[in-house]
Amino acid sequence: MNKPFTAEQLAEFITRILAEDIGSGDVTTTATVPKGTALSVTMNAREDFVVAGIDITAAVFRRLDPEINIEILVRDGERVKKNTPLMTLKGKARAILTGERAALNILQHLSGIATLSARYVKKLDGTGTILLDTRKTTPGLRKLEKYATTCGGAENHRMGLYDAILIKDNHIAAAGGIRQAIRGAKALNAGIPAGIPIETECDTLDQLKEALDEGIDLVLLDNMPLDQLRKAVTIAKGKCKIEASGRVSLKTIRAIAETGVEYISTSKITQSAPSVDIGLDYSA
Repeated sequence: MNKPFTAEQLAEFITRILAEDIGSGDVTTTATVPKGTALSVTMNAREDFVVAGIDITAAVFRRLDPEINIEILVRDGERVKKNTPLMTLKGKARAILTGERAALNILQHLSGIATLSARYVKKLDGTGTILLDTRKTTPGLRKLEKYATTCGGAENHRMGLYDAILIKDNHIAAAGGIRQAIRGAKALNAGIPAGIPIETECDTLDQLKEALDEGIDLVLLDNMPLDQLRKAVTIAKGKCKIEASGRVSLKTIRAIAETGVEYISTSKITQSAPSVDIGLDYSA
């Protein structure tokens, strides 16, 4: 799992989320907690889940108290049981109380995505099919949410509109047909030194055959019935790889994988993942 941020990006992200929450100041903590008060805190899992974002969470507290003592007890991608200690913190009470919600929001949200991703990946055991995420992410959180899916065992689809060509049905219509769209993509790609992946959506088996004639490497089949997927896999065998999308759920993903597709993509792992339950337990 590659880290989602550079050091500079992480610093900017923490500045942004703390500014959003703290604003002009944490008036409750300032009013009730004497300056210089120290706290010892343990962050605990209150349910079973897959961890994602533990280092970013720690960095939030370090921003507010550079002298805080933090011991991280788990790692991203690790499955933890209910009541597992995740992190201990010893430092300024004001910093811990002020940073608590922002830090927990990150860890709970990202771990929720990792946990749901892991549930989907588990359904694919033995099939050889790879789970992919999508660009349907929370605005401003794409890198983090896509990182979280990898903590759960999924792989990243394209990060944005810049790192891969994905020809969708509207592109095909605007280009005048699937052949014209693929040829345009290849012409653009020829001018890029390293090249970027080219994938096209196909709604029918006839479109798939046209795409194969143009030498496409990857085809997206969206909302295609299982019997049609099986036929598509047979047609494409040895010529290109198939990504299936649409109608994907924990109940359907296994059957989709068993058609022989190489990839299954779903937005549900980022859009439908509930936050996990994590709490801070304070000691004197």
